[in-house]
Amino acid sequence: MRADIRYTDVIDGEEFARAQAAADRAAFQHANEIDPETFYCTQHFDRYTQEDHNVWATLVDRRMELLEEQASEVFLDGVRQLGLDEDHVPKVEYVNSRLAALTGWQSRPVPGYLPAKAFFACLAKRQFPTTIVIRPKEKLEYLPEPDIFHDVFGHVPLHADPVFAEFLQTYGKAALLCDDPYHIERLGRLFWFTVEFGLIREHGKVKLYGSGLISSIGESLHALESDDVDRRPFDMDRVCDTPFEIDHYQPVLYVLESFEELRDSMNDYAEQVLGSGTMAGV
Repeated sequence: MRADIRYTDVIDGEEFARAQAAADRAAFQHANEIDPETFYCTQHFDRYTQEDHNVWATLVDRRMELLEEQASEVFLDGVRQLGLDEDHVPKVEYVNSRLAALTGWQSRPVPGYLPAKAFFACLAKRQFPTTIVIRPKEKLEYLPEPDIFHDVFGHVPLHADPVFAEFLQTYGKAALLCDDPYHIERLGRLFWFTVEFGLIREHGKVKLYGSGLISSIGESLHALESDDVDRRPFDMDRVCDTPFEIDHYQPVLYVLESFEELRDSMNDYAEQVLGSGTMAGV
């Protein structure tokens, strides 16, 4: 799916075309030939409008009011460590200056969706493809494609945690190098039920950490409070065997006991899929 830049002109036209063409080429390249640098672009911060900044401020204010009670302590610690500006769209350069010292992860601006292998190549290098457009004020509650609020506010705070950071890099390496359709499908399900829609138990209470839940007022309440949600204990095989649909609130969610559980399960699964020595050179 190509990027949609009708919301704000923060991507240079020529740069957008170059980055999108590189991403398209990456869809056909062998995993070890994909160079993430070819499809990154520049965040032209001066092109954000006051309305863009107002949208960011409104979203952060609405979410933080609830997330102080709903969200994982690890996520909230990440928000504090990154020092995200509550009133302005964040500068990716500033976010990276904080992340570098914590885990070595970096957010890298992209024009929109990347092909799967290109996305995995980024994760394998501790680089997170970050959409830099922001949703219009008419679509505050829901946007089908990612924007900078979903990516930076929803995803990046967890990248400040060393345990989650290790999990995500291992996931990226495994998904990049895997060519078996059976395991590719299973890895897609794993991403969905953890990175996007994961729950975790902390001090006896179920909390949010998946970005799809973190960035959605409606679905976060549904995930934590609805009797229609089957909240299952995390089990790698069961997670990977569970299909999902994207066009409605999730009826099944998985609850971690710790991020160490997620990291260790991912390490074991990567070895199962690829072999113990395969990922060292990525």
